[in-house]
Amino acid sequence: MLKNCPHLSNQDCSMIAFKKFLNKRSLRAVVGEMMATQTFVMFSLASTVNWADMTEPPQDASRLLISVCFGLSVAAMVKCFSDISGAHINPAVTLAMVFTRKLHLVRAFFYLCAQCLGAIAGCGILYVVTPEAVRGNLGVTSLGPNLTVFQGFLVELTITFQMVFTVVATSDPSSTKVEAAAALTVGMSVTIGHLFAVPYTGASMNPARSLGPAVVTRQWDNHWVYWVGPILGSLTAAALHKYFLHPSLKKPAGEQDAAEKYKEEEMETFQAVDLELGEDNDPESFNNIVDMEMDENNALFETEKPEDEFFNGNNNEKRDGELSSV
Repeated sequence: MLKNCPHLSNQDCSMIAFKKFLNKRSLRAVVGEMMATQTFVMFSLASTVNWADMTEPPQDASRLLISVCFGLSVAAMVKCFSDISGAHINPAVTLAMVFTRKLHLVRAFFYLCAQCLGAIAGCGILYVVTPEAVRGNLGVTSLGPNLTVFQGFLVELTITFQMVFTVVATSDPSSTKVEAAAALTVGMSVTIGHLFAVPYTGASMNPARSLGPAVVTRQWDNHWVYWVGPILGSLTAAALHKYFLHPSLKKPAGEQDAAEKYKEEEMETFQAVDLELGEDNDPESFNNIVDMEMDENNALFETEKPEDEFFNGNNNEKRDGELSSV
């Protein structure tokens, strides 16, 4: 890509990519993602504290409490932060949005950092405010008795698949009938996953949610399961929905699809940086680069539907003169 851009060095191209996101709007989105993840982790993990007797495993009532608390926490955060950051609250959701080309890779990087830091901060606050006598392991995700690592991996992959599939289906442009209840729908999918998988793996579905208590309590047994399983489940769900179950979605007349919006935004950024640097580069060269990149991305799968703007932080966001993926 860089060899076809005679006017820009590697450093200039990197600056263009990052400068697009180093602004007040993007900073607000990253901070919002961190706050949403911190709040979700703190309140959700509090439901795992067994004030009665920490030596016994959770009973059915405790499992219901945990499941409902996690689901409602997700629903509340999605409702509050969807217009700010998209309220991914989950690296698996963020990577799904990148995979379906609804979120730029640079913004995704900052989102992942914000989610991990928010999860650690949320669990750290819970550690401080919880009495030591009942603190326990603060909801560290671990494999159930007699469960093999491979079985745990499959469980995490499966429950994350259903959760992320719910996210991408709910945020699909054709799903207008459920848009108003999107937050509750996603929260219900999280609740379902917990009701099923708490005895198996602790029902993570969220690498950041597992990372927080693991860092605070320094318990890392089979921690990789809670990253690899959810990520693979997430990508599988995103691919299945986008490329197989909803093909040939026609975009409304006059509306740009995801590829066209991406190209337009890159061109605007290119020209803005030129003006700031006082250079007179030929925008057509960068236009050709974006064309080549989009052709490569569309070689296997044709972009078929408008870019969704609900879970990538673009929904109804007010901006001055311009339009804007847990």
